[in-house]
Amino acid sequence: MTSASVGALLRAWRERRGISQLELAGRADSSSRHISFVENGRSRPSEEMVLRLAEHLDVPMRERNVLLVAAGFAPRYACTPLDAPELDVLREGLERLLTGYEPYPALVVDATYRVVAANRGIAMLLEGVPEHLLAPPLNAMRLTLHPEGLAPRIRNLREWRGHLLAQMERQIALARSEPLRALYEEVSAYPVAERRPGDGERGEAVASIALPLVIEHEGHVLSFVSSISTFNTPMDVTVAELAIETFLPADPATAKYLGSLGP
Repeated sequence: MTSASVGALLRAWRERRGISQLELAGRADSSSRHISFVENGRSRPSEEMVLRLAEHLDVPMRERNVLLVAAGFAPRYACTPLDAPELDVLREGLERLLTGYEPYPALVVDATYRVVAANRGIAMLLEGVPEHLLAPPLNAMRLTLHPEGLAPRIRNLREWRGHLLAQMERQIALARSEPLRALYEEVSAYPVAERRPGDGERGEAVASIALPLVIEHEGHVLSFVSSISTFNTPMDVTVAELAIETFLPADPATAKYLGSLGP
């Protein structure tokens, strides 16, 4: 590819971020004239400049490789399969983390919400979900929002669905991901049942500080607050795209119930 290709890509990322050439130049210790020359193909950026601009444009790691190749350089970041021996230590660490979090639910997903690991707390919530939704590869968004998945059990489905869709919209705005966009179009089109008595309930203990997931399990109403963690300074695309989601009991009743289930 020619330098004009990388220029067009950089311009698209800059416009996506809503940043002017002058602002980007200031952040990257360059000049707006040089940024303009790079974007219109009059100047071929160095590998260091491509990476610097990508960093200040918050370009996802996978797309940074695309920029490098477009500029005539080799990809910088590996994309190691999660089951490769090189990631044995990472996988083992994730398994220990998930197991240590039990009996509370926790899982690990990739950039398209494919479930790559989960603990017994998640398995508990998925009890009774039809087999066709549990066939690999599991997808957390599909399992949650599908009308045959967890959706009928979620007491505040409209609020939780809105939260999840907004989360996906933010990710789509940050990354050029057609698989993620396709998933969003699928799950956002799922029908939403009419509200039932009791729907819309929120965990009173946290309602003022966070939106809880309120879900039924075997006649009990459980309330969770979720948090998402990612890896600091990853140097591999696979690792960069992993996210660990943990569900913390939002009230004493939920914590007591989960504790009573035993191993």
